[in-house]
Parts: sequence; C-alpha cells; structure tokens
Amino acid sequence: MTRRKKTRSLADKVTIRTGKRKDYKKWRHENPDQVTSSRRFIQKKRQQRKLQAARKLARQEQAVNIAIHPRSDEENNEERGE
Repeated sequence: MTRRKKTRSLADKVTIRTGKRKDYKKWRHENPDQVTSSRRFIQKKRQQRKLQAARKLARQEQAVNIAIHPRSDEENNEERGE
C-alpha cells in the first residue's frame, strides 16, 4: 500500500485567520515591545547563566598560570618602584 501524497498547505492563501501560529508570529514580529518572556523561562536562563559562570570560574582556577612575558613584568615593576 502506498502513502498518499500530502497536499500543500492553503495557510498562505487564506485571508481571515485567527489564533493561528503564523498570525501570532507575525504579530510578535510587528510588536517586539509588547512581547516578553515568561517568568519561568527567565528564571531558567538566569540559573543556566549562573551555572555557566561557575563552571568557567572553576576552569580558570584549575588552569595553570603561565607567565607569558615574565621579563617585561619584572622590568615594569622596577620602573614603578614596586
């Protein structure tokens, strides 16, 4: 048994459409100042960023400190009188 071919969507051809995803997307695009993220999403993203920052700090603390220009650092300290 063969599959029936899917028909092309008539969504673009219809003029009166209410409550459809495409209409909502268009409205969001036209009114960016009225669109806000949900509180739950904002909290989730804030938590993710905190975790990401903590992991980054842990990686930086774990890394070996390499003196890239040790000679110039010493000369700069001597010139400043430190």
